[in-house]
Amino acid sequence: MPDSSAIRRVHNFSAGPATLPKSVLERAQAELLDYRGSGQSVMEMSHRSPVYDGIHRGLIDSLRRLLGLSAEYEVLLLQGGASLQFSMVPMNLLPAGQSADYVITGTWSKKALAEAEKVGSVRVAGTSAPTSFDRIPNALDPDPEAAYFHLTTNNTIAGTQWARLPSGTAPLILDASSDILSRPLDLTNVGMIYAGAQKNLGPAGLTLAIVRRDLLDRIPDGLPTMLDYRTQAGKGSLYNTPPCWAIYVAGLACEWIEGLGGLEAMETRNRGKADLIYSRLDRGGIYRGTVQTESRSLMNITFRLTDTTLEPRFLEEAADADLVNLKGHRSVGGIRASLYNAMPNSSVKELASFMDDFERSHG
Repeated sequence: MPDSSAIRRVHNFSAGPATLPKSVLERAQAELLDYRGSGQSVMEMSHRSPVYDGIHRGLIDSLRRLLGLSAEYEVLLLQGGASLQFSMVPMNLLPAGQSADYVITGTWSKKALAEAEKVGSVRVAGTSAPTSFDRIPNALDPDPEAAYFHLTTNNTIAGTQWARLPSGTAPLILDASSDILSRPLDLTNVGMIYAGAQKNLGPAGLTLAIVRRDLLDRIPDGLPTMLDYRTQAGKGSLYNTPPCWAIYVAGLACEWIEGLGGLEAMETRNRGKADLIYSRLDRGGIYRGTVQTESRSLMNITFRLTDTTLEPRFLEEAADADLVNLKGHRSVGGIRASLYNAMPNSSVKELASFMDDFERSHG
């Protein structure tokens, strides 16, 4: 066992896979070889065993408590990431002869739309493309007869987030991959939530799909077995071998969130972290934010330097100060600080302090 005092930990602002709570990593480390007296690692045990079943059911129960899910929702533990859900959602929930609404707020919603177009009829009910995705659209045009209304709750590349979910639409389908469990959700009219776990919840490999049970009734027969939500719903997400280790770590993360006070406390914590950086951007100087104020994300803060030629030096000096993974997405450039649930407040303070120091040196 390595000396914990000698372990180096950087300030990791990665957009995903992202930093995990230190206490969760330490717990997983302590239980790696022998999970709670079983004599096995979670990575070794049968997914049909009573020991693993407790881990599996525990995560589902935690998600129900945290999100306030009623019995009308089915919680599925899947694989394939949100990208597979881009196809599975319309395959399962877009009946022949109907259309689905999509709101386009960035790269991932565009990809979701493109996959849905391969399955059935879709329409764009709103977009912020004309302003380079710097905001959540103010004007929406929902079709009251649509099969569902799809949106991406938080846009990791653009740095925008829906502050409130729209009303007066068909059942909402939420791609919440980058803000799941970061704040309370109003489930009114929410038909489905899906999310990859690797940003706010755990390691890559686990995908959550929370589906309102009445929507399962519209699934057509004849889908490939593993692409039919009813397959996993009918087997408690144990039809085939699940991503056991990712489920175990996600369960530890849910325990951590509950221990801090649940999603209300998590939102307060996340808002405080984001305010440290946004207040720095609002002071101007050599930094400028890229998102309209009312659409700012609490999870992914995107900004540029007024002299963009300084950005490589900013990233290099930040890395020298152990502030890593701050480079903006390759499609847009700039700087991006991802402040997911597990990002410590102390790391965000270090970034804000570095920004001040960098401006004094290069402003």
